[in-house]
Amino acid sequence: MTQHYDAVIVGSGASGGAVAYTLAHAGFKVALLEKGRLIKRDEFSKDELAYCRRNIVTPNLFDEYHMIEEMIDRDWTETPTYQSGWSFWNGNIVGGSSNFMSGMVHRMHPDDFRLLSAYGEIENANIVDWPISYEEMEPYYTLVETLVGISGAVKPHLFASPRSTPDFPQPPTLENRVVELFDKHCQVLGFTPLITPRAILSQDRGDRNGCYYSNFCGSYGCSSGAKGSSMEALIKPALTTGNLTLMSNSHVTKLIGGKERVTSVEVVDTITGKTKKLSAKIFVVAVQAHESVRLLFNSANIFYPNGLGNSSGELGKNLIFSAGGSGEGVLHKQNLEGITFDALMEHGLFMNRSLLDWYIIDRGQRKEKGGLAEFMLEHQNIILRSLKLKNSDKKLRWGKDLGDALSEQFTKTRTIHFEVFNDWLPTDNCYVTIDPDRKDKFGMPVGKLRIYSHPHDLEIASRIAKNCEMLLGQMGAREIKSNISTIPPQNLIAGGCRFGNNPKNSVLNKYCQSHDLPNLFIADASFMPTGGSTPYTWTIFANAFRIAEYMTDQLKKGIF
Repeated sequence: MTQHYDAVIVGSGASGGAVAYTLAHAGFKVALLEKGRLIKRDEFSKDELAYCRRNIVTPNLFDEYHMIEEMIDRDWTETPTYQSGWSFWNGNIVGGSSNFMSGMVHRMHPDDFRLLSAYGEIENANIVDWPISYEEMEPYYTLVETLVGISGAVKPHLFASPRSTPDFPQPPTLENRVVELFDKHCQVLGFTPLITPRAILSQDRGDRNGCYYSNFCGSYGCSSGAKGSSMEALIKPALTTGNLTLMSNSHVTKLIGGKERVTSVEVVDTITGKTKKLSAKIFVVAVQAHESVRLLFNSANIFYPNGLGNSSGELGKNLIFSAGGSGEGVLHKQNLEGITFDALMEHGLFMNRSLLDWYIIDRGQRKEKGGLAEFMLEHQNIILRSLKLKNSDKKLRWGKDLGDALSEQFTKTRTIHFEVFNDWLPTDNCYVTIDPDRKDKFGMPVGKLRIYSHPHDLEIASRIAKNCEMLLGQMGAREIKSNISTIPPQNLIAGGCRFGNNPKNSVLNKYCQSHDLPNLFIADASFMPTGGSTPYTWTIFANAFRIAEYMTDQLKKGIF
């Protein structure tokens, strides 16, 4: 028997949770489907082996994997992720990867919405303007601050995005005194340090407790509810309406429909293996960009033999990641100046500093889009930090040599990290499709990701990294290095279902609604034609609220 709802949402991460919250509070009956299991707040732990080494919240790569195509020695080479160890799964539990984020979030800049108009074409890059403006998105950025919970403090900056409110609803999370050192030397170099907004409550709110500074944040679930995960901030409140049905361990393998409508979804219970169908007025896919594309390809029918809703032929094209990389510098006890070493070693407190000084780069006669840098104290993962102490020949260290190295690492130094974010330009050589000859344990053809980074991405990131290294040197850090590369971050994926006004060169309209099947929406980051120079999280939340408002209006009018 087919169960019927007003809306079926596939995926419970940031975008799925925002849509579920909006529709449920508007009085509509919603089914929210999540392939992974439900982990309650008090079940989360800070077990580094479990969460960072054994991936207990993501699928076994021998059961569910991706094929990756990379250019190696001028040839495209395929490698399955179970062989490389790469994982493009990012938290398959209720709430998705939002459970495990570090919570460092940024609004996109107005120029990110008009990249082509503002900066012009770049050879071999498929740059286009968005069909919406920053001004249209801004109210939803503000809504996220309140509903999801973002802490921070506004400071004037030449490249800060305009705001409709004077400040954040909560003050910043507590900071390590290393920020005094950071701010002082930024002033010397003429940089403007900004307090990094975080999707983490600094104060109690409702049944969510403020941050308790566990010392282990990114990659771990939050036991206090402070982190603005989809589960804590959106799904729990939506469940209280009585209009939301949450179905965990429910994997959607196919969207079933005709030429103009999706009629149902095929769902397999990941524990029992039993299948069922759910029908609805509207269907919302929100399972991360590459997986949303895979689901649409695997839902092909006689009307859309090349993927559901793919009359344009654009499905899977223009896959993007976040370009950039990372770097670090080490502060040593014996030469630390400006703060005490005890203050530096106080664990759990955040660094909370970003630099936007190179978001737009002035090259004299023309301006060029740049990026931002986030600074943070080294993650406290004990095993990971210890593994960095291998000898230069990668052999293990033993006895007194190991003991001395561990003592130096953990009691006499502290490392500052930085991450660079800039545009990963969309190109013809970066896309996702499916491999019909390789299937996962559910019998679905696996996703195949071809990965290619435009040379321009590397050039911009390298410029920013050099400035970051200079700042660390000014602060007295040693062993300064950076790694700017074309290897994509597997947790920052967008594109593949580009939105636009023209059905001939885009998959979705401005409301992330299929041009071909009006009752089908794609809510995750796959709608993004360009990614900006920020982490995607805040924009994913905001856009999902924006399109959910449109869905609500259409449902109320009886359009579907």
